[in-house]
Amino acid sequence: MSPLFSPFKLRELTFKNRIFVSPMCQYSSDDGLPTDWHFVHLGSRAVGGAGLVMVEATAVSPVGRISPEDSGIWSAAHAEAFKRITRFIKAQGAVPAVQLAHAGRKGSTAVSWMGGKGVGVEQRGWQPIAPSAIAFEPAYPMPREMTLRDIDDVVAQFVMAAKLSMEAGFEVVEVHAAHGYLLHEFLSPLSNHRRDEYGGSFENRARFPLRVAKAVREAWPAKWPVFVRISATDWAEGGWDLEQSVRLAKMFKEVGIDLIDCSSGGLVPFAKIAVAQGYQVPFAEAIRKEAGIATGAVGMITEAEQAEKIIAEGQADVVLLARAMLRDPYWPLHAAKALGVEVEWPVQYGRAK
Repeated sequence: MSPLFSPFKLRELTFKNRIFVSPMCQYSSDDGLPTDWHFVHLGSRAVGGAGLVMVEATAVSPVGRISPEDSGIWSAAHAEAFKRITRFIKAQGAVPAVQLAHAGRKGSTAVSWMGGKGVGVEQRGWQPIAPSAIAFEPAYPMPREMTLRDIDDVVAQFVMAAKLSMEAGFEVVEVHAAHGYLLHEFLSPLSNHRRDEYGGSFENRARFPLRVAKAVREAWPAKWPVFVRISATDWAEGGWDLEQSVRLAKMFKEVGIDLIDCSSGGLVPFAKIAVAQGYQVPFAEAIRKEAGIATGAVGMITEAEQAEKIIAEGQADVVLLARAMLRDPYWPLHAAKALGVEVEWPVQYGRAK
């Protein structure tokens, strides 16, 4: 049995293999609602044999979006619009998942292929919120420092989004606490200069992300898992790092989180990231071993043998593929052939196997 293609169980949910489709922003939504693009994009990856297909960063409120074209789930209409997508994903034997997110100070920006910089109200923008009134960079909008009421409101928005996600047919939710978005902004001393109970010490900076994770876990059915994506390091002096990530992962485990999705970076524009094949895998390995929690490895995982080795050597429990899946929606089927593993193809495609 190939480790990569072995089943993986969390709570009462079994994934048919360890290959997960990472959340990837498509910037193709209409007022947060998924479109035909999402149906085809996500459905193709389910047809391609992945064990889990995760929807991109999906905002818990309109001001939680990265861009006006971002995915969202803050109303019954959004839940309803996702239903045909989750039904199709499940019909292919994959698990439908959604990443719940709030962009924080990196919100109200143009889509990436239009420059990705700040947009004003006349371009359907808004004033972002953040732990402190510090812009990501000069071309980004200046955020408003969150009040304690704002913090309570965002926790409630995550809870509502989790409940709507359940109605939409998702079986996994992931809390987005990475890539310089709101929850990550609270974690890092580079973006969090607060002087109240949500700033300063490690415990204070972790307070808000932990509140969100705990609230989502309590709102989500006990039979299904909850993931958290973190940036294991800011790649910047004086910022968030792996040691703090291990401590945080232990705290997430205590509130019932099932898997840590281990990415990195995104908090500051001056980060110096040593990108290479599998460069983030050591983060997943360290957190898995030192915090005693399941982890997902992500980042420049491109070859079947590479993914197989990550699972076989216990560096992570699953791999999450992004660009590799953009290039090839059928990566899992092709990986199985490369590894000599017999997997079931969609009957409609059987003549091409």
